[in-house]
Amino acid sequence: MKKHFLLMVCIGIGASCGHATGETRMWYKQPAPQWDHGIPIGNGRLGAMVFGGVADERIVLNEESVWSRGGEYADKPGGNAHIDEIRQLLFAGRFADAEKLISEKLLGERLPAGTNGYQALADLNIHFPEIGKSEQYRRELDLESAITRVNFQTGDWKNRAEYTREIFASAVDQAIYVRLSADKPGKLNCVLSLSRPGGMPSVTARGNEIHLNEHVGDGVKAHCRMAVLNTGGTVRTQDGSIKVETADSVLLVITGATDYFGADPAMRTARQLKVASARPFDQAFADHVAEYQSFYNRFSINLGETAAAKFATDERIDAMKRGSEDPSLMALYTQFARYLLISSSRPGCMPANLQGIWVDGVNPPWNSDYHVNINTQMNYWPAEVFNLADCHDPFFTLLEGLVPNGRKTAAEMYGCSGMAVHHTTDAWLFTTGFGKPNYGMWPMAGGWIGSHFWEHYLHGGDETFLRERAYPFMKAAAEFYLDYLCEHPDTGKLVSGPSISPENRFMAPDGYHAAVCMGPAMDHQIIHENFTACIDAATVLGIDSAFRVKLEEALERLAPVSIGADGRILEWTDGVKEIEVGHRHISHLFGLHPGRQYTWQQTPDMMKAAEKVLETRLASGGGHTGWSRSWIINFYARLLDGDTAHENLQMLFRKSMMPTMLDSHPPFQIDGNFGGAAGIAEMLIQSHAGELHLLPALPKAWPDGNVKGLRVRGGFTIDLTWKYGQLTEAIIYPGFMETCAVRYGKRVKTISTKSGTPVTMNANSFNER
Repeated sequence: MKKHFLLMVCIGIGASCGHATGETRMWYKQPAPQWDHGIPIGNGRLGAMVFGGVADERIVLNEESVWSRGGEYADKPGGNAHIDEIRQLLFAGRFADAEKLISEKLLGERLPAGTNGYQALADLNIHFPEIGKSEQYRRELDLESAITRVNFQTGDWKNRAEYTREIFASAVDQAIYVRLSADKPGKLNCVLSLSRPGGMPSVTARGNEIHLNEHVGDGVKAHCRMAVLNTGGTVRTQDGSIKVETADSVLLVITGATDYFGADPAMRTARQLKVASARPFDQAFADHVAEYQSFYNRFSINLGETAAAKFATDERIDAMKRGSEDPSLMALYTQFARYLLISSSRPGCMPANLQGIWVDGVNPPWNSDYHVNINTQMNYWPAEVFNLADCHDPFFTLLEGLVPNGRKTAAEMYGCSGMAVHHTTDAWLFTTGFGKPNYGMWPMAGGWIGSHFWEHYLHGGDETFLRERAYPFMKAAAEFYLDYLCEHPDTGKLVSGPSISPENRFMAPDGYHAAVCMGPAMDHQIIHENFTACIDAATVLGIDSAFRVKLEEALERLAPVSIGADGRILEWTDGVKEIEVGHRHISHLFGLHPGRQYTWQQTPDMMKAAEKVLETRLASGGGHTGWSRSWIINFYARLLDGDTAHENLQMLFRKSMMPTMLDSHPPFQIDGNFGGAAGIAEMLIQSHAGELHLLPALPKAWPDGNVKGLRVRGGFTIDLTWKYGQLTEAIIYPGFMETCAVRYGKRVKTISTKSGTPVTMNANSFNER
């Protein structure tokens, strides 16, 4: 069978490698006044947030598996016996009675905040008793080499000295390196300590090492170990800390681990520290850069430059808030998002949570867990398109770990086969529904998170991955949906339920503020996405023909998503009234993005109705959280409205961004960074509609630019250059598919890469017959 991109949007990895160009540094003229204004570093497993203080430096250390465990989320026994009664109440419009029964018989209790949460490993504190007021201060993050530097001068003209700190997290050595130096010998005097604010650690200092241990809230046992290696001067212990006097330079090497995966953390950190501390700093840094750039250098982006590029990063963000244009800052933001994903989600690590791997203290917002009603999915929207497919793997590993509990949840709560996953999970892999109905009564996550497996296959073409990992997960979600769907008594159509449109409410005809209903739009869009993906995957693999027929028959009977009298896609059943018109979740547009159900080519009426949804949401205060605004950027890109997508990108910078370009929900939540960058990719390339669409939503604000290393469905890798808003060159590197339909504007041309040779095109190529 010929493999054509229009037939099935599949996979491969291209030959293009975009080398880092343009701006690669974020920099500041002052230390961070608070944690979320610091600079993050990470190697996928270990992370740190660097404040850059002058006389007192604080570096918050993180390790991916530092999780507390003070309680258990378990399925409420016998919940499935009440599902039919709940459905009958909902069909009868008795929403209050249905939600009361759900709370009593179906949903578990919510644990107190912080009970099971991700926590900081330790704080590294460095006090410089002889350093006073600084001048010529600069704090920076070099995205090209993944290192943070702090540099300043202090002292009068007779005793002036320049101090430098260099901090990076090495995946090669599984250690964090901190080098302290000065431009004059004997100028380094400092006191070093490890602490854990909010915790109850044991801290000891012996020789040139400090150790910190703690059993974290009945969860993991954590260990942090630091070696102090001085050149010149002296080192001695002092009350659990280490005092350095008159050194020329000091190298700190830090390791951290827990027993989450079973190994003794103290032994593990000891082995890692022994190896890492034996390496010269310059060699460790060179190896770190080489390893990091094997990810980073796959992609580059240039959106043009203005005079604003000469200013500090926070000053540029402030200028954008006042209305300035700064396209190169948007390009820097894109690369920063890639840096954050590389730094928080490497192969073999745990996935990025609500704050990546960075957290301050022991009680972060929402436990810094894995919310799977959009947030964790958004973390991975940029993974494939920005040529970081291997950084997607930690998410798959987490999801596969949910399957055993998910099968129990499906059976116990709903009497269904397959796997059910609710709105959130954590390192302990629970899948049950808990808390209040308006967020807890949503067993639909399986199909959405399962779509990430399918997207990975579509971008990479690995049939072994599809057969052994992707399809089994997707099928488990589909099996649940098949059992969970029921016949609507009035229409005979299949509807999901009891369920919700995540975290939103509507006003029932009797005035009750309800959340739970039958057949919310998002449910059916997720089911459509899951069933069609399973059908396509089983077809590729040549298996499960009988199961495919079941899915096809269910799709035929699935109640369609409707358009209301006002022209908008209905979030719930017609006849109910919205309560919060500007709600942050815009769940009923899942079929537009990240789903692939709605396109201008196939469903123009739904696309127009989606536009009206967004117009109403934004007019009513929508997009007020960072991640929600990021989602809106993606929506408008899919609608091929580049200028409105760009307007919302500007609003993201103006209303939802920290000085270090970290996303503000508020508070800091990393999904907005990843979602915003993914939106920029959607403006430049799209491949979800069975075509490779070049510059589909290019805004007028980016008249000239280029991008290298975009990776799309079909396995193709793309380099694009444009000038005066027109495509001047597109290089399409071969993928898994042998042919590809390429769209530019309203014209489509089919190309072949069967020979293995890249295809070069420009705007005129689409005028050729």
